[in-house]
Amino acid sequence: MALDQDGVTLPRLRPTDVARRGVIFGLLGVVPLVVATLSISDHSDRREFLAVVSGLVGVFGAGSLVVGAGFWWASAGDIRRLRDWRTITGQAASVTLVGPVFLRSGLFLLVLGAAAYGLYHLVDAAPYDS
Repeated sequence: MALDQDGVTLPRLRPTDVARRGVIFGLLGVVPLVVATLSISDHSDRREFLAVVSGLVGVFGAGSLVVGAGFWWASAGDIRRLRDWRTITGQAASVTLVGPVFLRSGLFLLVLGAAAYGLYHLVDAAPYDS
């Protein structure tokens, strides 16, 4: 990989690459959610579990997405990967690492919350002992 004069890995991160990886991680996170949902035997408990998961994960995902976008904007195009941690020279430069982390985790949580919301409606529409 190429490095610039500060030792930062090139090319720099782009928002589309970070978003794509966050969505892929979110889709992979749906598998444990389905397994956890199927392990709950009572119909009403399953609905309640999915409602709580979709609400909490959605709120934290939206918050992380907004914070990540704010840090991305504040870093003014100097976005770094976590492996570039050693190139940070001061406290203010850590913003360049935090933006992608929050953006990726926010998208991961939003995809997981949307899946939980969809599963909630599937379980709610199903007959009671199905």
